[in-house]
Amino acid sequence: MAAGGARKALATAAEARKALGEGLDKLFDYMVALAELSELAIRKAAASLETLDAEMADDVFTIDNEVYALQVEIESTCGDLLALHAPVARDLRLITTSLKITTDLDRIGRYAKDIAEIALQLRGTGFGAFARLPGLPQMVELTVNMVDTATEAFVRRDAQSVKDMQVVDDAVDRLHEDTFTALVAYMENGTLTIDVGTRYLLVSRYLERIADHAVNIGERVVYMVTGERIPRVRAADRAKKEAPGGKGP
Repeated sequence: MAAGGARKALATAAEARKALGEGLDKLFDYMVALAELSELAIRKAAASLETLDAEMADDVFTIDNEVYALQVEIESTCGDLLALHAPVARDLRLITTSLKITTDLDRIGRYAKDIAEIALQLRGTGFGAFARLPGLPQMVELTVNMVDTATEAFVRRDAQSVKDMQVVDDAVDRLHEDTFTALVAYMENGTLTIDVGTRYLLVSRYLERIADHAVNIGERVVYMVTGERIPRVRAADRAKKEAPGGKGP
């Protein structure tokens, strides 16, 4: 009887482990799909801003709806995994990290939607301004690459590739300041109307925030893979450390 009970307990444990594994695989697949959608959204939003293409902007709105639906599915899956299986260690880190990254990806998608909406508002009034703001195209390139790096790190479970993302984020912040200064000057001298200039200021801010969310994703990937958290360091302190002879704080 004791041996039979032990075998039954082992079988039950094996079934539970199998169910957890299948649930984690499902969650991971959902997360990969969400990452791909969010990355696509920001790429299309950036393209719509550069070309003021209405069809491209409409694509972003469609993707945003898909992102929201997938986010709901992921949250439900995570809730089921936590409630039914009481995961620990690495499995628990995957679930909790997925919940947090889902929020970051959703925000990236929302900012992409906001940029696409501005692209539509600029049609007929803001054509050509994008090219006159060298900081903005650079911000787009860096931000898209950051999102790509962060999402790819999650898919590959690669903590090493995202450990220095804060440094890239510093570059985005500097470009944001440069773009702000240039836009204010253009509005003051009449090169851009207040309406157009203000909309581009919003775009710059949205890109800066997308970069911040990419950094968040990178930090969460490091925690998911290693169980360690990257310490937050102020940009000014990083700059001191990187300066010749600098030793940091």
